[in-house]
Amino acid sequence: QTVLQGIILLPLRAICITFILLLAWLFASIATFRQPGRGFLPLKGWRRRMIQTTLSCLTRTAYFLMGFQVKVKGKAASLPEAPIFVAAPHSSFFDAIICALTGMPSIVSRAENLSTPVFGTILSSLQPVAVSRQDPDSRKNTVAEITRRALSRGQWPQVI
Repeated sequence: QTVLQGIILLPLRAICITFILLLAWLFASIATFRQPGRGFLPLKGWRRRMIQTTLSCLTRTAYFLMGFQVKVKGKAASLPEAPIFVAAPHSSFFDAIICALTGMPSIVSRAENLSTPVFGTILSSLQPVAVSRQDPDSRKNTVAEITRRALSRGQWPQVI
């Protein structure tokens, strides 16, 4: 019986997760279409709300379909309390759970990730701080950008 459930559920889950991923790509594309100051100015108004609500909800739904049920104890610090939110060890796809639970903050990511099909568009909608491994000044530039966003008095979302 368990094998039969797996044979039926695995393809069904894969189809649903693929559909959710394509929906996330669609919403991310809409939110960043003709975005003024692309990457240099924070998303505002309906664009930011769309990213926060739809991508957060879609991410939670995708993880639920994968079998993860996350319970949050306590309350995450707000943007005025903590403009920089640290999550560790940040080395797997579980980081997306943290992003979904904290309102889709900006993240620090490799610049190469932004050119990945579908995922790159979704990642770009979070307005990440891109780190280039080829640029010798990248570490200094990344620290400067994180500092600039943290000191923006709430104009930029939290940086994770």
